[in-house]
Amino acid sequence: MKVTRKDVETVAVLSRLEMDEAAMDKFTGQFNAILDYVDMLSKVDTEGVEPTAHVLNLKNVMRTDEVKPSLSRDQALSNAPEQEDGYFKVPKIIDN
Repeated sequence: MKVTRKDVETVAVLSRLEMDEAAMDKFTGQFNAILDYVDMLSKVDTEGVEPTAHVLNLKNVMRTDEVKPSLSRDQALSNAPEQEDGYFKVPKIIDN
């Protein structure tokens, strides 16, 4: 499947992008080069190759949960631009 100049124009209109003639020609060529490369990859013999979700054989990469001391309320609020009654004060964004 080849990308035509008309396809690039359509995508540009849908994306609300303004492109000059040179950019249209450039992107048409680039899109076709990408599709040619994908077509080449689809011809690679993958018989006997197991599908993988990641190149490395990773297991659980998260650390174990450990209880650690957290910030006190005063420390947490020390850099707050505004605070009220021991809480962060933020602007109201929902009107009833």
